[in-house]
Amino acid sequence: MLKNSILYIIRLIVGGLFIFSGLIKVNDPVGTAIKLEEYFDVFSYDIAPFFEYFKAFALEIGVVMVVAEVVLGIMLILGVRLKFTVWALGLMILFFTFLTFYSAYFDKVTDCGCFGDAIKLTPWESFYKDVVLLVLIAVLFVFRNHLKSTKKTWAVWTVRISLLFSILLAVTAIRNLPFIDFRAYKQGVDIPKAMQPSAPLEYSYIMSKEGEEFVFDQYPSDESYEFVDMKLKNEEALPKISDFAVWNEEGDFTEEILSGDKLLVLVTYLSKINTSHLSEIDALVSGLGDSNIEVVLVAASSEEEIKGFLSEMGWDMESYQADATVVKTIMRSNPGVMLLKDGVVLKKYHYRNTPNVETVKSLY
Repeated sequence: MLKNSILYIIRLIVGGLFIFSGLIKVNDPVGTAIKLEEYFDVFSYDIAPFFEYFKAFALEIGVVMVVAEVVLGIMLILGVRLKFTVWALGLMILFFTFLTFYSAYFDKVTDCGCFGDAIKLTPWESFYKDVVLLVLIAVLFVFRNHLKSTKKTWAVWTVRISLLFSILLAVTAIRNLPFIDFRAYKQGVDIPKAMQPSAPLEYSYIMSKEGEEFVFDQYPSDESYEFVDMKLKNEEALPKISDFAVWNEEGDFTEEILSGDKLLVLVTYLSKINTSHLSEIDALVSGLGDSNIEVVLVAASSEEEIKGFLSEMGWDMESYQADATVVKTIMRSNPGVMLLKDGVVLKKYHYRNTPNVETVKSLY
């Protein structure tokens, strides 16, 4: 009796964590795909070149993975096909543990994306979390013959509905923007303010003298001490945004783009831009021509590509380059539209949901 109770508690903990993790990532499958691309890119250099092939299918792999997390978590809690579920979760956690260990030990991917952008974990924190889950699932695996599966109709149909619902959520999030935006550039964020520390940064200084190490809150004036290292004491005060910048061949224009009323047309790679809804964006750009809202193109592409694109579209506007990771973080569609007022994010739009001129004007 006690054994069954313990096993059920473990099922609740493991299943709950997988459901929680999966739902956060179902909310933003494109973000999961971006993280997988990082892993495949690293593996293609460090392990085997064939991992490069998987980058083209990162989104599809990501959707299967996050939906599986949700559905397997529900199956584990409800007791549906428990032996299969434990096997599947075991293989999945082995894969995750390998990824997080690789990230932590070799310092390759600094954020595993285990809980999307909602909860940030360091590589080692992610690894320790997966080790705990691995141990719990191992216990379930050892006692898998003691786990009794249910065949109750309501439980089976709950699993089926959760599968369909998770797929629907994932596809909807891909075709639009995440339902809940956990990123640093979400609606309402004051980007200039987020680029500043929330409090004065405090450091501790590790110094050495006669073979012995000392820690000081202030840099010692005694020159007999030799500097070893310095560590930030209040990491929570670090800027929420540290990598936002735009530029072109004339210089840096970060400060300019964060002032006044701006509409940013954001593009990751122009070579991969989706052209199916460019006519709507073109109509928006043309309609704002006589307004006080400045339209700007920001793309993670070369100057030549940007100039060629502007010429092709017939757009007369300022254009800037930006880091691809930053653009992907801001906007989960290629292209996408973001409205800024003195650096404050008013609204973001997937290209499928491009607003009309009147809607944009009403927001300023």
